Amino acid sequence: MVVLAVGGWLAWTLKAPLGPSSPTLVLLRPGYSSRRIALELRSAGVIRSAIAFRLWHYLHPARSLKAGEYVFERSADIPNIHDRLARGDIYFHTVTIPEGYTMFDVARSIEEAGLGSSQDFLKIAQSEMSLVADLDPEARSLEGYLYPETYQFTRTQSLKDMAAAMVKQFRQVAQQIGLSSEVHRIVTMASIVEKETAVPEERPLVAGVYYNRLQRKMALDADPSVIYAELLAGAYQGTLHHDDLFFKSPYNTYRNPGLPPGPIANPGRGSLEAAMHPTPSQYLFFVSDSNGHHRFARSLEEHNQNVNAYRRAMRDK
Repeated sequence: MVVLAVGGWLAWTLKAPLGPSSPTLVLLRPGYSSRRIALELRSAGVIRSAIAFRLWHYLHPARSLKAGEYVFERSADIPNIHDRLARGDIYFHTVTIPEGYTMFDVARSIEEAGLGSSQDFLKIAQSEMSLVADLDPEARSLEGYLYPETYQFTRTQSLKDMAAAMVKQFRQVAQQIGLSSEVHRIVTMASIVEKETAVPEERPLVAGVYYNRLQRKMALDADPSVIYAELLAGAYQGTLHHDDLFFKSPYNTYRNPGLPPGPIANPGRGSLEAAMHPTPSQYLFFVSDSNGHHRFARSLEEHNQNVNAYRRAMRDK
């Protein structure tokens, strides 16, 4: 009778479905033993008995259990749960990095996805230049190389692994478009273009304007560079004012001639190609037309007229 009772209990424990009252995430880290895995599942309310789970695993020694984060949303019996862990049916966190995000934005996205602290990711982005040393020996951070894309990460990956995945994606795109020389210069220019316009057909023209200014030794006067300078210093208040144009930083292209010391954002493919293949023109200035595009000018007089037109359009809105 005892044997029958034990057998009945074991059969019920193994086959009777059990499910948490709400979706439950269980993180099984690399190196966990089957005993630790069973205890984690039992503690989360996913299985009834850690002993029964370990016995089932003992009877199926050829199936190793995969580390990772698992989400349990519905009732399941122990064989089903064991099968999921053996398949490695892990939960992925989606992180979308839009074009033009800075490393600060990327860090915030990582934290919002539940993958780690934004401050910890920033430390990686500001210290692991070895990830891009062959591409850009002048790199001061990973800014510019955290390629905009949608990623699938797990919580068993380190923050460095995530940054490395973004850099790997940059490398793939760089190879596709033939970016192999002057990488630091091209990516820095592309980052400015990315922040200045979201209109694909304008990007080569904007790049051409900045190259024209560089050639004439004119200051770039790029507002996004001022914002980035203040972001680095923790001084950006969310709005750019006239006084900010005098902010002391090597990244401020109003105060300093030439390109900033490095990228000010993470550009996408279109902006990288624009920086590589700018549209030839005589334009030296551009300003918003208040409708998402820009007006371009060859002279300061023409530019001032465009600025006045922009101000009128803004007043009429």
